[in-house]
Order: sequence, then structure tokens, then C-alpha cells
Amino acid sequence: MPVPDRSNLSSAPPPYQPTTAPAAVRRARSVAVASLLALIALSLAWELWLAPLRPGGSWLALKALPLCLPLAGFLKNRMYTYRWVSLMVWLYFTEGIVRGWSDRPPSNWLAWAEVALCIVLFTACTAHIRLRLRKPAPLAAAAPATL
Repeated sequence: MPVPDRSNLSSAPPPYQPTTAPAAVRRARSVAVASLLALIALSLAWELWLAPLRPGGSWLALKALPLCLPLAGFLKNRMYTYRWVSLMVWLYFTEGIVRGWSDRPPSNWLAWAEVALCIVLFTACTAHIRLRLRKPAPLAAAAPATL
């Protein structure tokens, strides 16, 4: 008795390919990656050279380490990473608000820059998620009716 070919019975959708994504999704992804990299650079520069809590740098520079975790997920275009980063970024936003109001210049300016980068990162992550989850228009609705 021949064995039926079951190689084509998978109901899973094909993997998401970023090269075939719409331009808006690619733009949101690149803005998210760029703002995450900028937030990492700002965190390190702020606590090591620009305005550290103690002369010579402080251990607060370690706050950049959790920001490095989502880089692999962003570069592999994993939806789950965009979702949890959009929640994690609010911790950095809160730190920026607190230090923006309480620190002296130039530290408070860096804190407001952190707030701005957090808003950009959150916006890019949510836009990326929404655009990827948007269902395409059905072909029947796009084609003219013929009789």
C-alpha cells in the first residue's frame, strides 16, 4: 500500500519574510532598531562620560544591558520581541521623566533625550505590530465584478 504524501498538509502559514513586507512595515522596523541603538548609546555615554553620577563613570551604565537583549529579536524580526519591548521601554521613560525633573544640566537634558527616544521606540514598535497584523484586502473586493 503506497504511503500518501503529507508534506503539503501543513496548515501553518509561511514564515514572515521582511524582504516582502510593505514599505511601512520595513520603515517601522528600521526606526525601531535605530531608536533602540540610539537609546543604548545614550545610556552608555550618559553614565560613563557625559554626565555620570560619580566622576569617572558609574555602575548605572549597566542599565544599557537589558536594552541589548531585544537586538537579536529585532534583527530576526520576531513579533514577540516588538511586543515586550513596547512594554519594557516605559521603565526607561519613567527614569527619564524622574531624572529630567530632578537632575541638573546637562544630565536633565540627556534625560529628556531619553524620554524622546523612548517615545519614538514605543511608537515604532506599536506601528510595526499593527502594520504586520493588518489583514490584506480580499481579492474579491479588489477585483471588479464581472457577470
